[in-house]
Amino acid sequence: MQSESPNYLKGVLFGFAAASIWAGWSAMTRLAVTTSLDAWDIVALRFGVAGLLLSPIVVRRGLALDRLGWLGLTGIIAGNGAPYVLVAAEGLHFAPAYDGGALNPAVMPLFVALIAATLLREQLSRARKVGLFLVVAGALIIIGWHTEAAGTDWNPSRTFGDALFLVASFLTAVFTVLTRHAKLDPIHAAALVSTGSLVIWLPIYFATSPTHLAQIPVADLTVQAVFQGIVVTIVSLVLYVRSVAILGASGGAAFGALVPALTAFIAIPLLGEWPSDIGWVAIVLISAGVYLTSGGPLPRRIDASDDHTHTMRQSS
Repeated sequence: MQSESPNYLKGVLFGFAAASIWAGWSAMTRLAVTTSLDAWDIVALRFGVAGLLLSPIVVRRGLALDRLGWLGLTGIIAGNGAPYVLVAAEGLHFAPAYDGGALNPAVMPLFVALIAATLLREQLSRARKVGLFLVVAGALIIIGWHTEAAGTDWNPSRTFGDALFLVASFLTAVFTVLTRHAKLDPIHAAALVSTGSLVIWLPIYFATSPTHLAQIPVADLTVQAVFQGIVVTIVSLVLYVRSVAILGASGGAAFGALVPALTAFIAIPLLGEWPSDIGWVAIVLISAGVYLTSGGPLPRRIDASDDHTHTMRQSS
């Protein structure tokens, strides 16, 4: 059993740390885009730093065109690079961080499953189907039941932010399917995305906002540059890969289920944003759904039932 392995606790810590960084991104970026920075600045800081640090990997290992092609390379850069971060960060300007934590990374498995089932004809187990249902239910609650401190008036700005989170989630799903199909390892994929975004985005950014970063307080700029470009883009990836190496793909991926709740908890002291009662229900539903969809370990009886069903389908 995994729990008997001396490395199991280390794998859990790696996975939890990675999930905490992913959750912290929504809160930290929400803080940035509602104070001194904007979404364009976030993209420039993230890929200006990460692109420079990871570019030697691209020089050494190439563009993987034999596996991706130009269309696939464009897809992974759009799916997890500058376009993705721009859309997600812009969404955080309009909607709370816990909306971002629930609708952006957490809904991504739903889009991955839909793309894989449509294009790759992948079969879903019963547990994954239940998980997808819970994700959809939680997402609909967040989008449909906006509650403000003064009442229950509809907030079109927040709805627009939520829509941007869903677009960002779809982009990440495209990235996930493409990298899985091309069998790219995570470090190489991160290097391609970061370096590609650096080459494409920074000339546009400095042509349109040549002096904006110079007006930002040095302390704010340094914190965001280190967090966006190193901690989120590189450190979280290393932690996640180490967790998967110890716990397996399903065990490592299951930590993504913690992101919605962790985002809400981080946003409370950092931003003073408290989910409503119905918001907490949505967060719990989405977290449970992500856990099931990502293939998190299940009780033996349920897991065996799914395996038996899958075996029967294969033999029929």
